[in-house]
Amino acid sequence: MIVIADGGSTKTNWCLINEAGRKILFNTEGYNPYFSKTDYIVESLRKSLPDHLETEKLTEVNYYGAGCSTETNRKIVADAMQQVFPNAKINIGHDLLASCRALLGDEPGFAAILGTGTNSCLYNGKDITLNIDSLGYFLGDEGSGCFIGKKILSDYMKGYMPKGLRESFYDNYALTNEDIFDHIYNKPLPNRFCAGFSKFVYDYKDSYEDYTFNTIDYAFTAFFDNLVTHYPNYKDYKLNCVGSVGYSFRDILSVVADRYEMGIGKIIRSPIDDLVDYHVNIVNK
Repeated sequence: MIVIADGGSTKTNWCLINEAGRKILFNTEGYNPYFSKTDYIVESLRKSLPDHLETEKLTEVNYYGAGCSTETNRKIVADAMQQVFPNAKINIGHDLLASCRALLGDEPGFAAILGTGTNSCLYNGKDITLNIDSLGYFLGDEGSGCFIGKKILSDYMKGYMPKGLRESFYDNYALTNEDIFDHIYNKPLPNRFCAGFSKFVYDYKDSYEDYTFNTIDYAFTAFFDNLVTHYPNYKDYKLNCVGSVGYSFRDILSVVADRYEMGIGKIIRSPIDDLVDYHVNIVNK
């Protein structure tokens, strides 16, 4: 039995392929090794994996994760996986490579992640050939849920939100400025905290169309200005994108891409189905 997993900073999507070739999907929280260390990952997995999953029978784990771009970070995750799946061969890759394989298969092109965080690259059909670092939630991640969430929080705290929307925000979250500062500076996973508020603007997009459009347009414009346009000949590629933010706001993403003369390719919420197909149809040929 083998497992294929796509791990973002918020959620991990898993697919077990059993001896009969049946695909069984399940989810756990996300594990970014910049924030979640080996012991935490082990404890979380043991609590959240399905009861029917016989971990000792797994022969191979293919895990693609946010933050797994360095050898040190890959080892944090690999050590955790080896403890949880003791008899499996552990393969750890970056979530950006998973996105490339899900979006493009073995074809070359441009791929991006717009979820809790942001990432992007050029792909030659096998490997990532160029990646401009998005620098994470503190210094970059333009276009991400975290980037959008920070803008929403800033507008709320400064009183820049439309009055009715600001009232709805407080009704939903009952957060004071002091509460927000405490979450950001004193509590774990501030990137996930900020990213959660991108759903708020989506939920109220029909009631506050101008605010939603301007907020998301601001984020995606920053994504193009600071990342996409710095790839050589970027207009020659289509924008292929995976992630809840890119998918949920794909109409605005298309508007911004058109402004930068870049066509839209494949936009999907989660890569897991296409990633599993890649492993079944290409890796195991």
